[in-house]
Amino acid sequence: MAEAPAPPPALTKSQAARRERVVRAALELGAEGGYDAVQMRDVAARAGVALGTIYRYFPSKDALLLAVMVEWLGELERRVTRRPPTGSTTVERIMDVIGRALRTMDRQPRLTTAVIAAMTAGDPASVSAIEEVTRAIARILRAAFPAGVDPDVEAAAAKVLGHVWWSATISWANGMGDIAWVEGEVREAAELIADRFG
Repeated sequence: MAEAPAPPPALTKSQAARRERVVRAALELGAEGGYDAVQMRDVAARAGVALGTIYRYFPSKDALLLAVMVEWLGELERRVTRRPPTGSTTVERIMDVIGRALRTMDRQPRLTTAVIAAMTAGDPASVSAIEEVTRAIARILRAAFPAGVDPDVEAAAAKVLGHVWWSATISWANGMGDIAWVEGEVREAAELIADRFG
């Protein structure tokens, strides 16, 4: 297995703004036309940057699309922080979070399948982004757990639920079931894993 690349150096304010424009342009192109629509030249044109600028931040299209996923999860995490999950049980609160995520994915199926294609392409440059996505999903789901749960157990349960979520989402993107099926798969896992937390 390839080693993850070293983390990039900190960006200046103007570099961060350019990087954000690139990610936003890729998100828009992916939402409009899916994986094939995210061409680096088109991203550069829409973001108003030179093609070489994109490659300074993202070594490949897949790495760029995974940055889109990280940005999307960051927004979900901010929404969950502003409006914590609701429900009288841990399973209900987990499904509240999952439901929010799945509704967004269902509204943007082309972008979702583009990001999933990037996640499953096997690009070594994408390893660190995939790890970041996994950590973000676990953090988001942990908001659904009650106070007093052992943090290590909570983190492990959230990580496993995140894996089930993504496995089912990948299957959906490849034509198996629909968003309701994905939600059912995650609910079954949540009932098996998190029901004991009340």
